[in-house]
Amino acid sequence: MTISRTSSGQPAPLTGRRVFVVEDEYFLADDISATFRALGAEIAGPAGHIEDAVEILRDGSTLDAAVLDVNIHSEMIFPIARELKARKVPFVFTTGYERVTVGPEFQDVPLIEKPIDVAAMARKLAALIAGPAR
Repeated sequence: MTISRTSSGQPAPLTGRRVFVVEDEYFLADDISATFRALGAEIAGPAGHIEDAVEILRDGSTLDAAVLDVNIHSEMIFPIARELKARKVPFVFTTGYERVTVGPEFQDVPLIEKPIDVAAMARKLAALIAGPAR
């Protein structure tokens, strides 16, 4: 395995992490995936339909983090989010909607509004994976 490095020689923030991407906008999914790969991540997906996301969840592989579009082809992503939360997999939501769409169950989940700054989202996800500062 090749370890991606930053310009300072440090490992890239997502090196060795498997990030699950669920996004129904093809070009955005591709951009997220390419950016995260450049930061050292392996991508699960991207999944553009809820059914594909469920298949990835059921394949038994490890997921270190996830990026979930709130609305996938007019279906809400919450069943996938609940499963990730139960597995203690950190994730962020992406959406073009307001936070009220997410509801109180996921108020603690970071919400990244579209258009997305993919690099900033990657930093946020890396911080979530690292956990709270000690």
